Amino acid sequence: MLPLSRANRSRGPGVFLLLLLALGPATSALHATLVGLNQIVTPDIQPAGELALSVQAQHAAIGNSRQFQLELGLMPRLEVGWFQGLKPDEGIFGAELNLIQDGPHLLTLGAVNWSTRGGGVQPVLEYGYYLGPDHFVLGGIDSNGHPDLLLGYKHAFTDRLAFSADFQSGSTGSATAGFAWNFTPALSINPAIYLTNSHPHRLLGYAVLTWNVTVWK
Repeated sequence: MLPLSRANRSRGPGVFLLLLLALGPATSALHATLVGLNQIVTPDIQPAGELALSVQAQHAAIGNSRQFQLELGLMPRLEVGWFQGLKPDEGIFGAELNLIQDGPHLLTLGAVNWSTRGGGVQPVLEYGYYLGPDHFVLGGIDSNGHPDLLLGYKHAFTDRLAFSADFQSGSTGSATAGFAWNFTPALSINPAIYLTNSHPHRLLGYAVLTWNVTVWK
């Protein structure tokens, strides 16, 4: 899935997102899934017709401190995402295409962090090994001309609770640890702590609340 951090938006797409939020209750609720990590892109794809609507708060050093976001599965192996930041006003677009899905093995190619404020697309390639409650992720991303390593791990204790940790190398990356909790079959929260790679190291907070709905079947 597309990353849940570092995002902002432009006014036009922001209006579109607010309309989606207003129309959301008219759609049918999904069973929430404990997918995704705290910081990095993950190789699993949002199912076709399923929309994840989120509100996020985080330290400004991580990204836009307050933002809305959506992820929509367009086809069984293709999803798109839009992140709308409130301060500063910026939009970020991303997309992921699943190349291989064979048993526990996933291979996904993505283009993320395309900003309305002029930021270029960052290509990302990731391999995932999803075996039962344990998910392992290994990949790389071109972060403004610098290749960064991506590592991730998640363990689902129950259908409601999962632990997650991930790492992105480079001066702007962090090591993170957090958890995901499903309040209801459609509503979940993911708080996490970031430890920055830059010196001096800093501990930063992050949390995202996500509601899943079915737009079409």
